[in-house]
Amino acid sequence: MKYDLYVVTDEGLSRGKTHVEIAREAVAGGADVIQLRDKNMDSASLYAAACEISKICKDKALFFVNDRLDIALAAGADGVHVGQSDLPAGVVRRIVPKDFLIGVSVGSVEEAEKAVADGADYVAVSPVFSTTSKSDAGDGHGLEIAQAICEAVSVPVVGIGGLNKENIAEVIKAGIDGIAVISAVVSQEDISASAAELSAIIAEAKRSV
Repeated sequence: MKYDLYVVTDEGLSRGKTHVEIAREAVAGGADVIQLRDKNMDSASLYAAACEISKICKDKALFFVNDRLDIALAAGADGVHVGQSDLPAGVVRRIVPKDFLIGVSVGSVEEAEKAVADGADYVAVSPVFSTTSKSDAGDGHGLEIAQAICEAVSVPVVGIGGLNKENIAEVIKAGIDGIAVISAVVSQEDISASAAELSAIIAEAKRSV
């Protein structure tokens, strides 16, 4: 599965665009993964958005819901993404279909290895660099930790946090499989064009590794 360009939706950073609009434009621009992330939306509204995004992503991109396993399953998403303080990956794995995907945010080799042992299909180094897009992200772990995680696990490793067109190449050189972004796509005036530009940069960086 391809995780190259992984776009996380955020209505607070999107110049007024909804989660659904962000997803539609990002997929049109070549995003490989969409993650619906909203800590404040009520369940009914989040479910409605997830159902629409699930349709947009079908046969075009992977679709994950952040934190909310119930919404992910109900809306037919490809998977769920959980953090260290969410429902543990091992518990999620026991109650979901075999083909359901699980992503886990990690900040160390130990957390990454545990996530994989618990059934994670990919891990996300969060954050790689310090970022203002996620207020709960904490300080950046840096490329050394990211590289160590890449070397320690056999599943794809996605990087998120402070990633943009200026530093993508060095992150991929460290072994990262996928580049997850929020503001670098979501906050841009033309989301589709920004996604397309980042996709091209990622592809070129991977050819150069």
